[in-house]
Amino acid sequence: MSGERHWQRQPVKQISMALVLLLLNVVAGVMARVERVNAGLPPERIAPSRPAAPVTPALPQTPEQQASDAKLAEGLSYIQQNQLDQAIAAFQQAITLSPRSAPAYYNLGLALRQQGQLQPSATAFYQAIQADPNLAMAYANLGAALLEGGNSSQAEDYLQRAVELDPNMSLGHYNLGLVKRQQGDVAAAITEFRKAMNLSTTAAEPAYHLGLLYLQQGKSREAAESLQKAVAVNPSYAEAHYSLGTIWYEQGRLDDALNAFRRAAEANPNYPNAYYGAGLVFLRQGKPTDAQQVLQYAQTLFTAQQNNQWANSSAMLLQQAQRSSQAPQ
Repeated sequence: MSGERHWQRQPVKQISMALVLLLLNVVAGVMARVERVNAGLPPERIAPSRPAAPVTPALPQTPEQQASDAKLAEGLSYIQQNQLDQAIAAFQQAITLSPRSAPAYYNLGLALRQQGQLQPSATAFYQAIQADPNLAMAYANLGAALLEGGNSSQAEDYLQRAVELDPNMSLGHYNLGLVKRQQGDVAAAITEFRKAMNLSTTAAEPAYHLGLLYLQQGKSREAAESLQKAVAVNPSYAEAHYSLGTIWYEQGRLDDALNAFRRAAEANPNYPNAYYGAGLVFLRQGKPTDAQQVLQYAQTLFTAQQNNQWANSSAMLLQQAQRSSQAPQ
């Protein structure tokens, strides 16, 4: 089947800038990448640590706390409507009415983090801990915010406390795994990701990151198994499909690799790695015309995302594909 039929995507002028910015910023200061040097493939995109569900208040004990809880409920309603500014204002009013309301501080932290305000969100989670030293989810989210802010040492302390308070918290073990991976402690990271997987059957991220660590160790079979678990939980996990494609590509399983790259592109049409990988497959399959199409799109996307290194690599491969298509058959 023709490459055009399966790889035609929307014009570049329609690219979502939110996706572009996410692709550019989501990995900053979080952890080292696994470079796919041998395959000549760009590195996978690292997903950020996951926030937790909101905390609801206990029964009110005073008129002030009752009013505070009403504002907290109002804020949670705004969250469900994706009205973050209004939610933040409501949570702040709840805190004014009840300065020791751990749920209000906690949910304020979640809303601020959702807006990308890492330092204010970390402050809110810390205040939640001061109000309730046993609120495990506040420790976990404070650790996650510190991790995203590049402070892995402090993040580890709070995440360790989170899993001490609640050993069955998948989120805490997952974020601890991210810390250990950033610190280069692969064995400890693998242990934490395995714990997170065992504690939650609905989160794909632990399996994905476990797969990346196995790739780092050169354990392709174990990596593929973990990545397949990730896409089984979340079939729209573009990075997991892409990483599977790199394994199949290195093993010479070109049809499987192409299918994995195609599924990555279907999950995220603005994910340039998927098109780049498909271009490599088409070149090895002797299909330079198909390769040109996807490599041109990869180059355009990488350029739009200011990733000059891989934009240049795409341009070089595109020239190779053009020469191959012009060569006598």
